[in-house]
Amino acid sequence: MIFVDTNYFVHLLLKDVPAQYKVARRLFEEGAKGHKKLFTSTVVIFEIYWVFASFYEKSKSEVCDILKRVLSLNFIEIDQRDIIGEALGVYQDSTLDLEDSYNLVFAKSKKMTKFATFDKKLVKILEHSRA
Repeated sequence: MIFVDTNYFVHLLLKDVPAQYKVARRLFEEGAKGHKKLFTSTVVIFEIYWVFASFYEKSKSEVCDILKRVLSLNFIEIDQRDIIGEALGVYQDSTLDLEDSYNLVFAKSKKMTKFATFDKKLVKILEHSRA
């Protein structure tokens, strides 16, 4: 099992550093062919989000497209892939940040009875979702 860190995804998607892009592409190709088992973490997904949204200043739509591409790489094991995917939909359709969207979906998956937060945007979304 090979853990894939954030920079492999970033250089694969950006093709900005040719040598690193080639190494990342080769690893992903080996994974896609089933020759290597790849996995990553939820934290890496959030780091990809942060890198593209903050550092590269990509639009929300562009960031959503990038994250959908990453989540579609089914040969890479990603814990909570379904929760992240659903959170991405909430993020795309609301004014929430991805991390708040994730927490909302995660809490619902755990059958929350109450969501304790002082975040007014999140409270508004929670009230709307109950209506």
